[in-house]
Amino acid sequence: MLEPVVTSEGVAVVHLFCARTPDTDDDAVIAAVEDAQGTEVQVVAVAILGHKADLCFMALHADSWKLRDLQTGLTNAGLRVVDSFVSITELSEYAQGIPDEMKNMRLYPELPPESKSAWCFYPMTKRRDADQNWYRLPYDERKALMYEHGTSGRKFAGRIVQLITSSTGLDDWEWGVTLFGAKLDDLKDTVYTMRYDTASAIYADFGPFYTGMIGPVEEVVARTR
Repeated sequence: MLEPVVTSEGVAVVHLFCARTPDTDDDAVIAAVEDAQGTEVQVVAVAILGHKADLCFMALHADSWKLRDLQTGLTNAGLRVVDSFVSITELSEYAQGIPDEMKNMRLYPELPPESKSAWCFYPMTKRRDADQNWYRLPYDERKALMYEHGTSGRKFAGRIVQLITSSTGLDDWEWGVTLFGAKLDDLKDTVYTMRYDTASAIYADFGPFYTGMIGPVEEVVARTR
């Protein structure tokens, strides 16, 4: 048996954006997800709106091999992975000292949240331009800007559940942001509001957005057939 590849704290996360092919076997797709869930992998099944993909499977577990097994199972079931994102949950350097309950929510989230079936994901990176280099700012200034950013986000408490995962050294972007809301405009209002914060307006670049609806894997697979 291969040794587990784990995180020292938190869990590994993979977003697998998949397209159907003529060889897609719905029963095998469902079985791959259920097999993963049987080994305690959290799997969020998403029906994607738009042309970028048909389905997304967001999966979380401390052992990266279990995430790879899910990916293998989905491709063997005839799905084609058209995009992906690899990251880990983390506690930000600007969030030290928060209560243990909040730490655990960030490091060990329980997904999907109840009654929030609207979903979106996007990657982001802090800029390194000559006159807009986030990493040349003093720590205290960066912390103050992130506090402002967090204050904007807390306005949406109850409307939005947000998971920010770290991908530095793991993928092409530095963070992935996954939002869960009850309504599509919850997602839009959150991103629109927070883009005005200095940390985003001056120092952030964003990648492609994926939007969809969460549901039981059987229904998501059936509705994307």
